[in-house]
Amino acid sequence: MGSRVVASLLALNLGAGPMLIGVLIAAYSIFQLAFALVVGRISDRHGSRRPMLGGAIAFGCGLIIPAVSPTLPALFISAPLIGIGFVFFNVAAQNLAGTLGSADERTKNFSTMSLGYSSGHMIGPVLAGIMIDRHGFGAAYIAFAVMTLAPILALAVSRQLGAHGARSEPTSSSAFDLMRLPSLRRMIIVSGLVTTGWDLYTFYVPIYGHSIGLSASTIGTILGAFAAASFIVRVALPVLTKRFSVETVLAAAMCLAALLFLPFTFITFVPALLALSFGIGLTLGVSQPLTLNLTYNRSPEGRSGEVTGLRLTINNITHIAVPLAAGSIGALLGIASVFWASAGILLVSGYLSHIDRHDQ
Repeated sequence: MGSRVVASLLALNLGAGPMLIGVLIAAYSIFQLAFALVVGRISDRHGSRRPMLGGAIAFGCGLIIPAVSPTLPALFISAPLIGIGFVFFNVAAQNLAGTLGSADERTKNFSTMSLGYSSGHMIGPVLAGIMIDRHGFGAAYIAFAVMTLAPILALAVSRQLGAHGARSEPTSSSAFDLMRLPSLRRMIIVSGLVTTGWDLYTFYVPIYGHSIGLSASTIGTILGAFAAASFIVRVALPVLTKRFSVETVLAAAMCLAALLFLPFTFITFVPALLALSFGIGLTLGVSQPLTLNLTYNRSPEGRSGEVTGLRLTINNITHIAVPLAAGSIGALLGIASVFWASAGILLVSGYLSHIDRHDQ
């Protein structure tokens, strides 16, 4: 997660505008479209270890490129490679989390896994800002590349992961046939919408912070407050979903997040930005584990990896289309318009989650 902050700030430092940064954001996702469903089927058939290991290696290689050559062309080589590594690791890891335990334990499992993502969101931007201010962009990339060695070594020796979730025969039907299931289709769409809101926030906070003269460390701290809040709410998530339904918690959180997005670009006082970022983190923090849980629970037997891959494919379609559109909107109408569009996206996702609750 820190590498995304480094990429945005390095691109700005090299003179890129909102439109070009929108293209860079899309580059993280474009090649994931070709691999997400393939990785889902691989993890269903053969287990999660090998795609996770290959993904971690690709991710590390993608981080080295801009460290060696901190240029815009290098960023546009690095971003797709990081995206490919992410899709191999992420689809397999999410499918693995769903297979470890019963349906009743799944919310807790996905919440626990999401704490790892929250830790990355929390530590990555802060570390990125500190490394950039003190040692430069290249050193920041190297620091993150070194971090990939731990998962690579762990997966290299954890051969027992290969057996979890594997099935004996591949399915013959198309993964897109899964979209004919109304409730599953709705939750995959909701997942794409809330992920878009999350990504637009994490990518446009550095642009907004840069526009009002904030340092890289301050921008990293604002994003760190967002991640800290998402960590806290995920610890409490099993209690919340036990008291209320999963769909109710998701719908309420997305509607509240939309309200918090609206005033963001009217504020320049850093403590207020930290408080607002923390509030947005509390609301968006529930989105990933809950949409994972709901889509997994609606998966046909033996096809959870495909559903995970399909979910990520839809997410990446929005990752590509929305940043490009947001970059154009931001260049024409200003950064505030991007935050308002994000609020609208989150309101729609909250409404669809509310409908899903009544249809179950």
